Amino acid sequence: MSKELSTREGNYSEWYNELVVKADLAEHSAVKGCMVIKPYGYAIWEKMQAALDKMFKDTDHVNAYFPLFIPKSFFSKEASHVEGFAKECAVVTHYRLKTAPDGSIVVDETAKLDEELIVRPTSETIIWNTYRGWIQSYRDLPILVNQWANVVRWEMRTRLFLRTTEFLWQEGHTAHATSAEAVIETEKMLHVYADFAENWMAMPVIKGIKSANERFAGAIETYCIEALMQDGKALQAGTSHFLGQNFAKAFDVKFANKEGKQDYVWATSWGVSTRLMGALIMSHSDDKGLVLPPKLAPFQVVIVPIYKSEEQLGQINEVVAKMKKAMEAKGISVKYDNRDSQRPGWKFAEYELKGVPVRIAIGGRDLENGTVEVARRDTMEKETLQQADLENKIEHLLQQIQDNLYQKAKAMTEAKTYVADTYEDFKQILDKTPGFVMAHWDGTPESEQKIKEETKATIRCIPLNNKQEVGKCIFSGKPSKQRVVFARAY
Repeated sequence: MSKELSTREGNYSEWYNELVVKADLAEHSAVKGCMVIKPYGYAIWEKMQAALDKMFKDTDHVNAYFPLFIPKSFFSKEASHVEGFAKECAVVTHYRLKTAPDGSIVVDETAKLDEELIVRPTSETIIWNTYRGWIQSYRDLPILVNQWANVVRWEMRTRLFLRTTEFLWQEGHTAHATSAEAVIETEKMLHVYADFAENWMAMPVIKGIKSANERFAGAIETYCIEALMQDGKALQAGTSHFLGQNFAKAFDVKFANKEGKQDYVWATSWGVSTRLMGALIMSHSDDKGLVLPPKLAPFQVVIVPIYKSEEQLGQINEVVAKMKKAMEAKGISVKYDNRDSQRPGWKFAEYELKGVPVRIAIGGRDLENGTVEVARRDTMEKETLQQADLENKIEHLLQQIQDNLYQKAKAMTEAKTYVADTYEDFKQILDKTPGFVMAHWDGTPESEQKIKEETKATIRCIPLNNKQEVGKCIFSGKPSKQRVVFARAY
C-alpha cells in the first residue's frame, strides 16, 4: 500500500482518514461504526491514560469499576438525562441464542429479559444508584471516584477516534456534602484537563462554560475545554459537569449533615475520551504524516544504522547499545531498528509517517568521526552532533520540540481567532476563513438555535473570566454583555 497521503489543503477530511490508517493508529472493524485501535495507536492512548491517571490520583481520586449494563428503569428516573441519550442507546432485550432447524444461530425468543438493559452511554445512573448504599452521613463524603471504561453511543455517522459507536474514556463521578465543594471539584478537574492538553498534548485550549443548549443532559453547569484544529474547526477536548442534586434526588441519595439534618448529596462528573487521539493528530500533523509531542510518543527516539557489512553493523551495535543505555537512564524512550528486512530509506519514511520526534542515523563515517545525524520531526531539520554527551543534547532537543509544537499550535489558534460585529461578517468568516469567532449573543436559546440552523456554528463556550463589554447580538440585535466563542465543530 502506498504511504502517500492526501494533502490537508486538498481534502482535510481525507487526509485525516488516510493518516489514521497509514500511520497504523486504527482501522475500521467488522462491526459497523466501531474501530480497532492498533498497537501503535493504543501505545499513545496508554501514555495519555498514564499521565491523566497520575493527575487524578494526585488530586485524591481513586479508580473503581461499574457494570457495563444499566437497567432501563434507571434512565427514566432523571428525565433530562434520558432525553439527552435516548436516541443513542443500545438495548439488550434477550439473553440466549439457539440453533434453528436449518443450522443457523437465532435469538431464543423465550429468553426475553424481564427488564431491558442499556449498554452504558455514560454511567451517572448506575453509579448514583450504587452511591445510595455507600452514603449515610457527612463522614462518608466526599467520594472521589474515577473509572476507565468503554461506552456505547449509537452514532449514524462515524469517523475513527472522533466519533465511533464504541469508544474508550474515563469518567469521574464525585459526591459532596455542599454545593460549593462540588463546584470547586468541577472547576478543579477542568483545570486538570487543560493542564494535560497544554503540557502533554502541546494543544492550547479555551476554558469555558457551555450554553444551556450545549449543556450535558442532567447537568446544572457544564465546563469544557475547546481546541481549534488546523482546518479551523473546533473540537471539544474534555468536559466537567456540576450536576447539583439532580441525580441524588432521582436516586434518593441522602446524608445526615453535621447538624444531623437529612440533605441530598451534591454531584459532579467529568470525562475525556479517545477523541483526544483525533485532537492530537489534527493539532500537529502535516502532509508527511503524524507529528507527535515527545511526552506522548510511544518512543521518543529511533536509531537507524547505515552499514555496508555485518562487521560494520556489529561495531555500530556496540556504540548504539551504550548510546541507548545513556538515553534511557535519562528517561528517554528509544527504539533501535537494526532489522535487515528493510532499507534505511524505507525506515526513515516509516518513522516520519509515524511522527517519531527524533531520528538518529549512524553510519561508517560516523563511527570514524564519533558523530551521528539527528533529524527532528517537527521542523524536519537535520544536524550532525558529537556522540559525546548525546543523551543531554537529546533531552534538551525533546523539550524544544515539545515547546515548539505548543507555540506553533498557539500561534495557529490566535491567527484563526476572529471578531465579528455583524451577522454578515460572522457568516463570511465561517465560510472563507474558519476558526474561532468571538461575537455578541443575547443569551437566549432561540437566537443560539437560529444561528446553528443557519450557519452550522455552535457556541463552543463562554470563556472563564470573560471580558464584559456592552454590545448587540449579531443575530437579534438585542443587548449583549459579552462575546462568546462560536465555531463549526467536530
